[in-house]
Amino acid sequence: MNEQPTGAAAPAEQYVLTLSCPDKQGIVHAVSSYLFMTGCNIVDSQQFGDQDTGLFFMRVHFSAEAPVTVDKLRASFAAIGDSFHMDWQIHRAEEKMRVLLMVSKFGHCLNDLLFRARIGALPVDIAAVVSNHTDFAELVGSYDVPFHHIPVTKDTKADAEARLLEIVREERVELVVLARYMQVLSDDLCKQLSGRIINIHHSFLPSFKGAKPYHQAHARGVKLIGATAHYVTADLDEGPIIEQEVERVGHDVTPDQLVAIGRDVECQALARAVKWHAEHRILLNGRRTVVFA
Repeated sequence: MNEQPTGAAAPAEQYVLTLSCPDKQGIVHAVSSYLFMTGCNIVDSQQFGDQDTGLFFMRVHFSAEAPVTVDKLRASFAAIGDSFHMDWQIHRAEEKMRVLLMVSKFGHCLNDLLFRARIGALPVDIAAVVSNHTDFAELVGSYDVPFHHIPVTKDTKADAEARLLEIVREERVELVVLARYMQVLSDDLCKQLSGRIINIHHSFLPSFKGAKPYHQAHARGVKLIGATAHYVTADLDEGPIIEQEVERVGHDVTPDQLVAIGRDVECQALARAVKWHAEHRILLNGRRTVVFA
C-alpha cells in the first residue's frame, strides 16, 4: 500500500517563472529575494545575458512550501516585473500544456507525438488533431483524440483558418504544432498565434525547399541531412529556430533511405521542441531563441 502517512506534509506545489528584460544589476537578487520572502524554494535556475541585444533571460523552477495559488504568485510578482520592465510568466510546473496537432499526408511526426504523449514522455495534453485530409483519422481515433477534417482550397482557405481558430478557442489550445502540415498559413493567422505555433522543416533552413527535399539532397550528394524545428512566422520557414538535428550519411545511401532517415530526424527535433516549449524553456530573443534545455 502507498498511503501517505498520517500527518505527513503534502508535496510542495511546483512552479516555473520565466522572464526577459533589459539587462541590469539586481535582477537575480530581486527574483531570489522575492521567492525567499514568499516562502518559496528554488529547485533550479538558469539565466543568460545577451551582449548583442542587451537583454537578460531567466528561468526559475521553484516550489512553494506554504499553500499559494498561481494567481497570487502572479499578483505579488507584478511589482518586480514592472520595476525591471520584464516580460514574464509564472506557470504551474505540473500542468500539462494543451496542444493541437496539424498534419497532411505524412504521418510520422503525428504518430511520434501521439505516442510520446500517451506514455508520458511529453508534458502535453493533445486536445485535437486537424488535417486537410482524412488519411490519419483512424490513427488519431485509436488514441481517443478528436479528429477534425478541414479541407483547404484557394477559395476556402479563409473559412478553414477561421474554423481552426474556433477549435483553438473551444479546446483552450496553448500550442499548435505543424506535424508535417503542408499548407501555408496566412499572415493574419501567424500573427494571431504568434509564439504559439511550431513547425518542423526538412533540412537546415533554408536549404532544399519545395517538393522532394531528400531527393534534392541526394542529387547534391549531401553528407549530412537534418531537420529544423522553428516557430512559425509570416516569413515562410524563417521563424526563430528552436532545435536542429542531423544525421551523417554516406555516398551509398539511396533517396528512399534518406527519406526514412529524415523521418527519424524530423521526429526527434520536433519532439524536443514541443517538450521544451511545454516546459517553458524557450524565450524569444528577436529572430532567435534562448533555450534553457
